[in-house]
Amino acid sequence: MREVLNLVHDLNGKQIGVRSLADPLPINTADEGVGRIAFLLLALFAEMERTFTAERAAHARAVAEAAGRRTGRPVAHPAGNIEYARLLEQQGSSLGEIAAKTDVPKTSVHRYLAEPGPDETLNGAS
Repeated sequence: MREVLNLVHDLNGKQIGVRSLADPLPINTADEGVGRIAFLLLALFAEMERTFTAERAAHARAVAEAAGRRTGRPVAHPAGNIEYARLLEQQGSSLGEIAAKTDVPKTSVHRYLAEPGPDETLNGAS
């Protein structure tokens, strides 16, 4: 909201108005009065909707987690494939061989192998 108000203020200082062509109301910030007020109200409503959307999403995530459902993006590659990739790496396999055997793209294999595995994070915490 503040960014919109600052932008309109800066543009107004340069004699530039903002006009909405899509709304049935005559919204033009170059005009004094109703046009400027209508623009500010639309900006306020947009900010409110953004806030309410974020609250609804947070509530939906909390409900899903309380019900034991996983939230977020789906798992791209099963943990078993990643562990198999780690084992193949320990045995000296190349990234290409690991990618072919695990059906995980080479770039993803490289990223997964750079991350610490579950055993490594547990050992590092001791």
